[in-house]
Amino acid sequence: MVVYFTGTGNSRYCAEFLADKLGDVCTDAFHYIRESVAAELTSDKPWVFVSPTYAWQLPRVFVRFIRGGWFGGSQDAYFVMTCGSEAGNPEPANRLLCRDKGLVYRGTAPIVMPENYIAMFDAPGPEEAGRIIRAARPALEQAAERIRAGQDFPTLRVTPADKLKSGLINRAFYRFQIKASPFTVSDACIGCGRCDTVCPLNNIILQDGRPVWGERCTHCMACICGCPTHAIEYGRISKGKPRYQCPPYQPDTHTK
Repeated sequence: MVVYFTGTGNSRYCAEFLADKLGDVCTDAFHYIRESVAAELTSDKPWVFVSPTYAWQLPRVFVRFIRGGWFGGSQDAYFVMTCGSEAGNPEPANRLLCRDKGLVYRGTAPIVMPENYIAMFDAPGPEEAGRIIRAARPALEQAAERIRAGQDFPTLRVTPADKLKSGLINRAFYRFQIKASPFTVSDACIGCGRCDTVCPLNNIILQDGRPVWGERCTHCMACICGCPTHAIEYGRISKGKPRYQCPPYQPDTHTK
């Protein structure tokens, strides 16, 4: 079973691609996370956990989902981590997670997808995003082939800088960077409530038809990138930047 967490669609695209190639089913962790419901899932096929890379590790919210859930049947677990450039050194933590859940760690595959973290970086325009997505397909094909064959993903080559990123910098990122207070909304807001609907932590409420953020933000960028009128900003850093949402996966597009 392919289980995924996504903010702007990159990991959903990869999860659906892999499920299509493997003839497997795809499960979105969104409602389990939003409703604080422990997952109880069973699969005869290997578990494939697909998620974004947050500061060179799995998102903590996705780790909590896995730790709090029950995953029966197969004990094999593969991790596919979408990233803007590289995944750092996530394998020790992923291996420990598997050990604690009674799963057999089969490796981590980083997949470069379009950047979406506009609280810090620039997202690509549609043409560039399309090029990056097309370039990711061979790596996804290889990942599917290894899963189908029961082979481990190759061990990631790690530098001292990677260890620093996935260690100290990851902890600093969560302590100092991830916060909702810089989010604002302009008069372009139409009160549609989409930002509330797509927030995986149920962290947004509408007051007088306008969104108000709480303190449980995980910086998935679903609200700011999904706003249909581009009314949401993250301080000044997001102003003028393209918003990004991954287009839906179409089973026949990767053959063109």
